[in-house]
Amino acid sequence: MSKKKGAARRQEEFDSEFEEKVLYINRCSKVVKGGRKFSFSALILVGDGKGNIGIGFAKANEVSDAIRKGGEAARKNIVSFEMHGTTIPHEVMESWDGAEVLLKPAPEGTGVIAGSKVRLVLELGGIKDIVTKSVGSNNPLNQVKATFKALTKLKNRKEYLARRGIGV
Repeated sequence: MSKKKGAARRQEEFDSEFEEKVLYINRCSKVVKGGRKFSFSALILVGDGKGNIGIGFAKANEVSDAIRKGGEAARKNIVSFEMHGTTIPHEVMESWDGAEVLLKPAPEGTGVIAGSKVRLVLELGGIKDIVTKSVGSNNPLNQVKATFKALTKLKNRKEYLARRGIGV
């Protein structure tokens, strides 16, 4: 029984180091016989500021339930990405359902130059200096997923060149 408590404590410590942010809440209405029935969807982001982020999207009939379910989904969907100091190792462009996101490394002191949704993803991931451009759709879910996909495509420069047989 003590093993279960220890495992639960370790899981809580792991979860507590992640910061959770609500990026977007959408209200949807359905017209039924008695009037309108509202449901909510929530886009949640979790990150530790050290190169680990997760996104979760959930729907429920109450806002609080949607946020809770989204947070659980985000914690299950955590990925890590490569960083080069306070920025990213190389330029990357990625698209998701009509939303295209360009991420470019920037010198130290530049800050995060990005739109609101992309900025939150990058800041929770721990990136301090980056220049981004969002092209196409401005749907928050698609922008966040495109950014998430772009971050997972980042590669460590030294490991990549060593694999190709080129010394740095």
